[in-house]
Amino acid sequence: MSTLNDTQFHPSSFLLLGIPGLEDVHFWIGFPFLFVYLVALLGNTAVLFVILTEHNLHEPMYYFLAILDCIDLGLSTATIPKMLGIFWFSLRDISFESCLSQMFFIHFFTATESIVLVAMAFDRYIAICKPLRYTMILTNRIIIIIAGIAILRSLCMVIPLVFLLLRLPFCGHHIIPHTYCEHMGIARLACASIKVNIIFGLGDMSILLLDVLLITLSYVRILHAVFCLPSKEARLKALNTCGSHIGVISAFFTPAFFSFLTHRFGHNIPQYIHIFLANLYIVVPPALNPAIYGVRTKQIRERVLRIFFKDI
Repeated sequence: MSTLNDTQFHPSSFLLLGIPGLEDVHFWIGFPFLFVYLVALLGNTAVLFVILTEHNLHEPMYYFLAILDCIDLGLSTATIPKMLGIFWFSLRDISFESCLSQMFFIHFFTATESIVLVAMAFDRYIAICKPLRYTMILTNRIIIIIAGIAILRSLCMVIPLVFLLLRLPFCGHHIIPHTYCEHMGIARLACASIKVNIIFGLGDMSILLLDVLLITLSYVRILHAVFCLPSKEARLKALNTCGSHIGVISAFFTPAFFSFLTHRFGHNIPQYIHIFLANLYIVVPPALNPAIYGVRTKQIRERVLRIFFKDI
């Protein structure tokens, strides 16, 4: 009797539908997802290897990039293999515990990446606006503290989501019209009030908006300092050092906020558009980040080329 009640309160499994309305082309949709996943795996692993093995890259900027690579590897691995299972093998079932675990890691890696991007903006601000104090401010100890704060803040943002879902009854509802498990997608299946879940989710979104504000303020100060430099060559060099970071920020936040806006206000937009946008901010940044840094950072680009093309 207890087992029956537990099953009614929490389903034994959920059913992920993939992209509703596009089931006929799921097989073909899987190929670009596989390509993006392979690019993310190879690109982030290569950049991480270069940073770890090249002693001249043992600087704060590259330490943060190494952390970003680890996050991207985790984020893509937490999502894309299951998506491919849905698209190619109709492996739509996911246990209740696995669904909560996937949700935890997706939100954890997303929140951590956001604060790491803030740290990278702070790094560029110190490097350009206070260059003489750069090595004194961003010591190895400070970087470890920043990494610890990033992990702790992300845990504080995500762990409550798990417990907020565990308290909800689902009354047999188990179909999730999505390619992965995320907080509100699971909460909406509940047959009880999810007001607390909504409020907490909006609170987490507010924290991410604060990250965007901090990054914007950093770059306002950076641009002000850059355009006060005496020579055009110095200005171009300073702007070039920020180009990679701006590209990474755009790749992460732009699809994320488009997804959020269409989800909240785009009620007339087809559901498959919502799902595609939600997939973009999960799938695309892990593949783009190493490409952006690989193209714009000479030391990384040359070393990666030597890894893949021994004769270069």
